[in-house]
Amino acid sequence: MLVDSHCHLDMLAEKEDLKAVIARSKGSGVEYLQTICTKLEDFPTLVKIIDEFEQVYASVGIHPNDVKELTSHQYLIDLAKHDKIIGLGETGLDYYYQATDKDLQISSFVEHIKASQDIKLPVIIHTRDAEADTIDILKSEMSNVNFPALIHCFTSNIDFARQVLDLGLYISIAGIVTFKNAESLKEVARYVPLDRLLVETDAPYLTPVPFRGKQNEPAFVKQVTQYIADLKQLSFEEVAFATTNNFFNLFSKCKRKVT
Repeated sequence: MLVDSHCHLDMLAEKEDLKAVIARSKGSGVEYLQTICTKLEDFPTLVKIIDEFEQVYASVGIHPNDVKELTSHQYLIDLAKHDKIIGLGETGLDYYYQATDKDLQISSFVEHIKASQDIKLPVIIHTRDAEADTIDILKSEMSNVNFPALIHCFTSNIDFARQVLDLGLYISIAGIVTFKNAESLKEVARYVPLDRLLVETDAPYLTPVPFRGKQNEPAFVKQVTQYIADLKQLSFEEVAFATTNNFFNLFSKCKRKVT
């Protein structure tokens, strides 16, 4: 069994038949998917998707590049009461595009963390060109109340990986690891302990090799998993089993079906 821990089905639905997308994912052994919220105005669409498809769960949150005004942690908590909302985010810091004021990004990130500290749903963290501030915020907030979290679509270096692992976070790796020039990320994939690793597609973005040029979709998490298994010199089954278990350990509100 595989899990695509991070995809954007609402974006895929703009061009694809979701029933077909999910059927293809199941055909590749992907039994669970988490579709990620980036804007609160899109949240009702995500709710419709998770209500329609049994194997799909969702998060609630605001991407750092989409923060226009500060949303309180209590409002996030209220939205997360739906049975199939299992994570908070994606949130975090993105200093690459500079689409949003840094102080507003930081305040929004902290509000997501406060929600997690209250209701224990994991924080799904996006960080780009903002590693130092990300670590500072995580350390500061964890000194108050601990909370579960992961760095999604990890793209940084092994030093940052060590720091977030030392804080107890998980690391999720997407199809970028299959790219020819992603040597730093390949090193990280080899380094991350198997019990702290998740896999994702971030579909419709970041299509892995050998499907470059095509739109990404959850079925392709199988290729990401196989590539990581090869890097770690482990079997596909070992990595699939571990990353699936890690997903359910971290996103504990999502209950694995017994078959």
